[in-house]
Amino acid sequence: MKPYSPSEKLLIEEVMQASQKMRTAVRGLSIGALIKSIRTQLGMSQKALAKRAGVPQSTVSRIEQGKRDMNLSTLHKILGAISCDLVIAPLLKDSIDAIRRKQARKIAEKQVRYLKGTMNLEDQQPDSRFIEELLKREEEHLLQGPNAKLWDE
Repeated sequence: MKPYSPSEKLLIEEVMQASQKMRTAVRGLSIGALIKSIRTQLGMSQKALAKRAGVPQSTVSRIEQGKRDMNLSTLHKILGAISCDLVIAPLLKDSIDAIRRKQARKIAEKQVRYLKGTMNLEDQQPDSRFIEELLKREEEHLLQGPNAKLWDE
């Protein structure tokens, strides 16, 4: 694996921290609920928002109620009409290293299960410590090797 640069690592860490703050800040509200909250705090009616955004009032209503999935251009128009920018960023659920390690463990377990099956066919019962050590070694081998092995299933 080509190691990523310190600046790339810092960027990913900053994005992760920002995403964690954003998740906390929105408190699970949908985009429609956030739009409605901003609109009402601005003292703007749905009709006025629709006119400013150039979309039907029924579209604004359905979006705010969560009854309609919107495309990005519609969302951009509505957010622009309430002086908001649209920011789309991937929000990692875990660190890059943790994601890679989890995937390596998954592949290693699959490979060790196959080995255990072969050993069972030969009436060999591997020791649980042996299996765990084998899992650890295979996981490390996968993490050190080419990335393709991690993601080719």
